[in-house]
Amino acid sequence: MQEKPSLSPYILIALSFIGIADTLYLSMLAYTGASAACNLLHGCDIVLHSAYSKFFGMPLGYLGLVYYLYMLALGLLIAIEPKSKVLRIAALIYTGIGLLLSIGFETLQATVIHALCEYCALSALTTLLLFVVALWYWKKSNSVLA
Repeated sequence: MQEKPSLSPYILIALSFIGIADTLYLSMLAYTGASAACNLLHGCDIVLHSAYSKFFGMPLGYLGLVYYLYMLALGLLIAIEPKSKVLRIAALIYTGIGLLLSIGFETLQATVIHALCEYCALSALTTLLLFVVALWYWKKSNSVLA
């Protein structure tokens, strides 16, 4: 009996595209200096123009864009080579680091900046989902390959 392919790599790819779209918008705002179109939280401009919106002078949106582009590449590699233990570990570690940073950024918004950005929240949710899928794939593939 042939093993069914997992959807996990394709979910990682789809989530990466969501993250790319979100951070591409944030990067465009940082580059042009335009105001964000916030519909829900109305704190986007406060967050995006705060002293905490840059890391060593680079807008966090740019770093998020790089994160999601790398995650897209990792998802594509996992789709090509789904049994690679190294790629599965890399996805788990990479998404775990992204999740920790997202938690830190969201905490910073809530406790220090006292404003929330819905695009940042979308990025944090996307990162959480990436981690959950990577963890689920790790556990599932380890039980199948064991």
